[in-house]
Parts: sequence; structure tokens; C-alpha cells
Amino acid sequence: MILTVCLNPCTDVTIEVDSLNIGKLNHVKNKTLSFTGKALNVAIGVARLKGDSYATGFMYNENGSLFEQALDREGVPSAFVWNRGRVRENYKFIDNKSMLTEVNDIGEPISANKQEELLALVASLSKKSDVMVVSGSLPQGVDSGYYTKLFNVAAPGSLKIADAEGPRLLSALQAGLDLVKPNKDELQNTLQKELKTREDLLKGCYTLLDKGAKRVLLSLGKRGAIITDGTKNFFCKSINVAINSTVGAGDGMLAAATMRLTEGAPLDEILRAGVAAGTATVTTFGQISFTKNKFDEIYANLTVEEIVN
Repeated sequence: MILTVCLNPCTDVTIEVDSLNIGKLNHVKNKTLSFTGKALNVAIGVARLKGDSYATGFMYNENGSLFEQALDREGVPSAFVWNRGRVRENYKFIDNKSMLTEVNDIGEPISANKQEELLALVASLSKKSDVMVVSGSLPQGVDSGYYTKLFNVAAPGSLKIADAEGPRLLSALQAGLDLVKPNKDELQNTLQKELKTREDLLKGCYTLLDKGAKRVLLSLGKRGAIITDGTKNFFCKSINVAINSTVGAGDGMLAAATMRLTEGAPLDEILRAGVAAGTATVTTFGQISFTKNKFDEIYANLTVEEIVN
């Protein structure tokens, strides 16, 4: 079972407009609501690939039942630590050039008692899991060190995977991780340096390996992705598809890569599956995941090349 831990769930309000005119009237072409959070998206992506996932994390009393219902529809069981208040709302505006503009809410604070409660719940659920994935931002009242605490309560032998940036990623790495999945901007933000060339990007990945990761899966957006374990490096170029929304693409990538890693697949197959799922996700508007059919179609058309230093 793949256990995913969502610390900061959100209601994504995705709004499609012809063009986003700042300071002027805008007309909505399409609008969708998604009950989401990065780790919840990963759990759904695993389920779409016919895998076994389980979702946990923080949830809120006023509208959290909508998240439970959304997960139920995907066949994902869940158990949360409940808090007072409402889940935050994030607004995503997509124009006719597929340009994404985001406005993220801050959400409700989490008490120290609730943080301890989640650590106990994760420790219990991890005993039944093969993998633990922690991804996404932190709510108010929770500092970056919480990432370390979560991974430290994982059951012995459980694979540990993180999708985070900056202090959160550096904190997670202190626990030793089997896989991390930053994108280029997140890697640059974490290392506090600009990475221009492929050689620069690989060196950045190696820095994360030195800090405690066994593998780094680096998303390059529509260009594809790189994966490395410090010994072998691979690149997979994405295929050209109609991009309707980039929302959830990284989560789809992580879902497929996690499944392949759990199955003991080699690096190149982990990468190929991740790029297929990330690419499949961007073909949908207002959806947080991909279809199995689209994943299979894209996967069959991808090739992976080894990067030789």
C-alpha cells in the first residue's frame, strides 16, 4: 500500500478565461472545483493506475466531508486528523494561451496537539504500508521540521518519498529519502542558485543525493524530466500534446514514479512512467489527475536516453 500524507488540503477553483485582464472585467468560460492537495492527488493517481493507496493528513470540520467523498469516488480509503474551520481555497486562472495564474489561500492554523495526533496516526498506518509519500506545503502553525518528524515515524523498511522545496525538502532529507521530485524552479529555490545547463541541473540533483536522497526525479515541465541515483542518469523527453492545464501534473508524475519504484523497476522505467503520467495530466482541464488510457497511450510513445557524463 502507498500511504500519502497531505498536510495542507485545498479546494482548487480552476477558472478558464479568454485572457486574464488585470484591473478589468473578466468573463468566465469554464469553472471547476477540485477537492485536492498534492498528496491527495498522488493517492488518486495511484488509484487511476490500479494501485493500492491510502490518504491521510490534516482535514477541517466545515467542508472536509467533500474531500472524503471525492476520495471515495476514486476508490481511495482515508483517515484524517480533524481540525476546526474550513479547508482553504486556491484560485487558478487559465487563459487561452494555457498560462496559469495562481492565488493561494493561507488556511487555518494547526495546534501542537493535532500535530502529535497526526504523527501517531501516520506511525500506525505506516506499519501497513510499503511506501510513505509526503508532499506539499505546510499549514499555519507547522514548521518545516515537521517533515523530518513524519518520515522518522515511518515503519522500518518503508520507502520514503517527498515532493517539497526549500526548508521543507531540506528537512525531509535529514530522515534519508528513497526519492525526491522537485521541478527546476523548486531545485533552484532549494539550493539558492540558478541552474542553466543540463550539467548544472545534474549537479543540483547530486547535491540532493549528498544531503540524503537515494534518487532524484527532476521535472522539467513540457521538456520532460531527468532521473539520477548518482551512478546513472536518464532523460525522457515529453511528447507534444494539447496542454489544457498544468494543475496536478507533478503529482501525476510522482504517483506513477512511486508505483514503479514500489515494483522494483529500474531508473529508466521509473522516469518513463512519471513523464507519461505528468504529460497525460496536462491534457485535461480542471482535472487533478489523468486517465489510465491516456497514460498508456503516452507511455507507449516515450523513449528514454541515458545521460553519459
